[in-house]
Amino acid sequence: MIDDFLQNRVLIAGISAWVIGQFLKFPLEYIFNKRWNWGIMFSAGGMPSSHSALVTAVALSIGFQDGFNTSLFALATAMAMIIIYDAAGVRRQAGIHAERINEIMKNFIESRQFQEEDLKEVLGHTPFEVIAGVLLGFFISLVLFGLLPV
Repeated sequence: MIDDFLQNRVLIAGISAWVIGQFLKFPLEYIFNKRWNWGIMFSAGGMPSSHSALVTAVALSIGFQDGFNTSLFALATAMAMIIIYDAAGVRRQAGIHAERINEIMKNFIESRQFQEEDLKEVLGHTPFEVIAGVLLGFFISLVLFGLLPV
């Protein structure tokens, strides 16, 4: 059973891209924002988009393994496009809405009429974060399929 798992290069590419993406968030958070935030490794949003890295690595790995002219590659690519669009579009907008609502709530709380916790503002990704995730997933797949020397 463990041998089957270790031989599944598509799964290993996806998991590797996701894990590397999550761990890269910590040092990149410090580089870009000059603050240490361990929690960023375990949250959605941030640089790079680990969701984009994962789905790109999986789709590209399926193409390498099963062929780029297969129905499975088409499905993986369609799913990757939906997830990447969601990361940069829908979830990003939800984060912007949370920022605005938090600002309104802060003003309301300062008037001492109400108390509430902030909404989570980092839900989605900027286009730059998504592109970085896609490139990470692309690179991981190339390395795992031996198409790029390490």
